[in-house]
Amino acid sequence: MGERIGVSDDEWELVMPLLPPERGRGCRPAQDNRRYFEGMMWIARTGAQWRHLPDEYGKWNSVFRRYRRWVTTGVFDALLETLAELAGRDTAADMIDSTVVRAHHCAVGIKRGLSKQRRSADRGEASPPNCTPDAMPEASHSASC
Repeated sequence: MGERIGVSDDEWELVMPLLPPERGRGCRPAQDNRRYFEGMMWIARTGAQWRHLPDEYGKWNSVFRRYRRWVTTGVFDALLETLAELAGRDTAADMIDSTVVRAHHCAVGIKRGLSKQRRSADRGEASPPNCTPDAMPEASHSASC
């Protein structure tokens, strides 16, 4: 599926103390934080779906669950703050230029696009209801209208 994306031993020495120790769940032993962290970095680097995570990083669902647990407990926020402090950077000055951030084509709305969609009140005049004789062709009048 591609090259292995890992962290060097020096990088891992910085990151490891900032990650929570994992305990085994039930009778299962705890999995290696480094392998799971590298799997998360692989997803971030490639932009692939979690289900396409190579087996060398562990089961995709296990890596995803640990990722979600770390996100909800603020592990990544603390990790980024600590690494920024170690580098002597001010995170308040960080920003992303929105001109290079692209939305996925599915995220833009309906097929016609949001700008082409107009409500009838915006058209300046209301259209007649569909069942009135003015709105229907002459040959298709129904007795119910």
